[in-house]
Order: sequence, then structure tokens, then C-alpha cells
Amino acid sequence: MNTSKEGLSIIKRFEGWSPRPYWDPIGIPTIGYGSIWGLDRNRLTMAHRKITQVEGEAMLFRILLHTERAVRRLIIEPLTSNEFSALISFTYNLGAGNLQRSTLRMKANRGDMTGAAAEFPKWRRAGGRILPGLVRRRAAEQRLWLS
Repeated sequence: MNTSKEGLSIIKRFEGWSPRPYWDPIGIPTIGYGSIWGLDRNRLTMAHRKITQVEGEAMLFRILLHTERAVRRLIIEPLTSNEFSALISFTYNLGAGNLQRSTLRMKANRGDMTGAAAEFPKWRRAGGRILPGLVRRRAAEQRLWLS
């Protein structure tokens, strides 16, 4: 199973695009569609050069493949395409470690897909603050999961 067009749309919409490095809401250097890794696969710094849209797409798909592998490894219950894609957006944003430790994962792996859906809105904080963009993103992921 691969990320759907809808899942990719959520990622792109909420990550946004920047050809230059910028500080994310918790102070991590980021570029492209939310990548914290440079083209050389090293941790990004603010000194990284400007990237092209083609390079940004390549970085996005490199992270996407890694994220898909992580979700396949961590979720043992069968998922619908929409559930899988919602989890890809969630994990792309938060990392596989947060998915691994989450109640969302625990509920999904018990087959409680409704309970898992209820966990998305709980992941709306960054740096200890509730961010409106994360509230909207989790709502979009939850809608995709439930559709």
C-alpha cells in the first residue's frame, strides 16, 4: 500500500513549501516540504543552500518512503488506504518514534479504529503550545482516516 493522493495533499498543504531553510515552530531548521534532512542526508542547518522544487519533491518522496516503511512495521492490523494515508501524514509530521509510543497505534493494533481516530486531535501541540495549524492538520487526518 502507498500513500494516496489525498494523504500526499494533506502533507503538502500543512508542511508548506520553502526553498530556503527556516525555523519550524519548535526551532528545528527545516526546508522544502518540512524536511529536517539536507540533500546530503545530513541534518539540515540554516546554512543549507536554496533548493529547487524538483529537489524538494525528491526530498519529500525520500521521507515518504521511510515513513511508509515505518507505518507498515508498526501497525499490524490491516488498514484501509485512507487509514494508511492518514497515518503517513501523522508520522511524516511527528516521526515514527511518536507513532510507536502513541495510544493511536495501540488502539489501531487492537482493531479499535474508531478509538484510534479519536486520538488524532490530541496531537496538536508543538513546543508545549497548541498550534492552530496542527489542530487543522489533525482534523484533516482524522477525516481521511474515517472516510
